[in-house]
Amino acid sequence: MADWPLHCPDCGRPMEWKGLVLSKREEDDQRVCRSLWRCQDRTLWWHWADREDDPLELCPFPNLVR
Repeated sequence: MADWPLHCPDCGRPMEWKGLVLSKREEDDQRVCRSLWRCQDRTLWWHWADREDDPLELCPFPNLVR
């Protein structure tokens, strides 16, 4: 990602990296990690770890990490 540290797309505050989650990507049927990011407002975002230039997506599992 070009913008470092990452900033929340909603509030613009810096985000904290929270780890990786192994997921299955349906478009190519591969198991790939998603990188998790949390903003100070406790909103959880993620993106495919092998596609760092893709935009962050809102994680549908907000309680995935503490």
